[in-house]
Amino acid sequence: MEEKDVLLIGSGVMSAHLGVLLKCLDSSLSIELFEVTEEFALESSNGWNNAGTGHAGICELSYTPNRGEDGEVVVEKAIKIFEEFEQSKQFWAYALKAGMIDHPEQFISSVPHVSFVYGQEQVDFLKSRFRGMSKHPFFHSMQYSENREKIRKWAPLLVEGRREEPIAATYLESGTDVNFGVLSRKLIEWLTKQDECCAHLSHQVTDLRQRGDFWEASIRDLKKGVLLRKRFKFVFVGAGGGSLPLLQKAGIPEIHGYGGFPIGGQWLVCHKPEIVSKHHAKVYGLSPGAAPTMAVPHLDSRVLENKRALLFGPYAAWTTKFLHGGGSYWDLFASLRWDNWKTLMKVGLANLPLVSYLMQQGLQGMDARMRELRNFYPDAKLEDWKLTNAGIRVQVIKKEDGDAGIVHFGTEVVTSEDRSLASLLGASPGASVCVNVVLEVVQKCFFDLLKKPRSQELIREMIPTLGFKLSGMDEENEGIANFRAWSQSAESKLGLIHKSTS
Repeated sequence: MEEKDVLLIGSGVMSAHLGVLLKCLDSSLSIELFEVTEEFALESSNGWNNAGTGHAGICELSYTPNRGEDGEVVVEKAIKIFEEFEQSKQFWAYALKAGMIDHPEQFISSVPHVSFVYGQEQVDFLKSRFRGMSKHPFFHSMQYSENREKIRKWAPLLVEGRREEPIAATYLESGTDVNFGVLSRKLIEWLTKQDECCAHLSHQVTDLRQRGDFWEASIRDLKKGVLLRKRFKFVFVGAGGGSLPLLQKAGIPEIHGYGGFPIGGQWLVCHKPEIVSKHHAKVYGLSPGAAPTMAVPHLDSRVLENKRALLFGPYAAWTTKFLHGGGSYWDLFASLRWDNWKTLMKVGLANLPLVSYLMQQGLQGMDARMRELRNFYPDAKLEDWKLTNAGIRVQVIKKEDGDAGIVHFGTEVVTSEDRSLASLLGASPGASVCVNVVLEVVQKCFFDLLKKPRSQELIREMIPTLGFKLSGMDEENEGIANFRAWSQSAESKLGLIHKSTS
């Protein structure tokens, strides 16, 4: 039976980055990737299936939901996400310099990031958040305004036709839009050109069994209808919604009690040039009630399939599938186990507002969706927008605090005890912090590789700010100057040009 070093399951942004990073650190590794669909990166990494936001904590109000003892909004998590997204940009700049990718304008572009709120309670929240964010040197240039004419300059559609009510917005010009699907395909293309590396489409990994020092994978060639079996020393399950079922088949105790609840997504899309041309920003609002973090409403300027568009949403949709391609309506039911059904039941009972929200979202019509859009763009007309499907996110349900089941909305790396298998579970902030995530996998599972002096030197070259903590830093700290220089260098290489807007 054929034996190789690394198996990558799924062709999304995580598998692509992990494969490339491992091959850079050890050129002798044999790496094989299997993807169930007919093209690479068609699931969660596909441009239509995610927000495309370079999540840097700038405008995403869901990353700063809490207030401290002084009553002010706590902003440390937003700063942490900013640090981690900087690592991604620096790695992409290195990959460009090293010839692993080309034409960065095809996957990353400059788009201002705006937080927008309405109603006095939301305005007070945003003002407090701005006070906390703007204290940090990297957010000094963030602007805050309650003035309608000022907000009109940043994003005209937010003001057109709006009734008299308190509104406010923050604006930071140095935001980005990222097409993670294009980026993933570029990295996989480079990886497959390296010695002992290959990738396969229309191949589904159906089973994983540990046999001594190897994992035996059963792989079905969907076009030829044949079943293959191969052995690998290390397995990374980066299959998005398909990860949990594979981890269950692998039988690792670390996911004992874990369950998954799939939530579909939908966008309202506008291609009308006279509307699209007025809006060049990513505008995030506050999550409505019990909505999960993936459903925080935002109005985005996007370029997908070489065409500019406006996307609003996402709206949640009920589904029992874990994947668009290769998924089945039996996925949810097949994931039920004796060790997780109680957790799922408890989560449902403890999160009735969330269950009610999902049911309401699944049953709502276009009129209800348009009402939500008009909270952002009051003059929106039904005939200018159409509904399209977005991605499916499997919200991971796990046990915490003893026997209590909770819905887990973060991004989490799960590894087997012997470090021979790893997987990513969770969604937000997801793809934006992919480099930080795969570095965690390498640190946990390939620690011997990182002991080599050349590896440490190469990691520092790839990500100069690795280990640098922005939290608590002030303008006088010399580390801030170095961080800013590294950040500006990466942005320059990637062609990110930010034009100042007053």
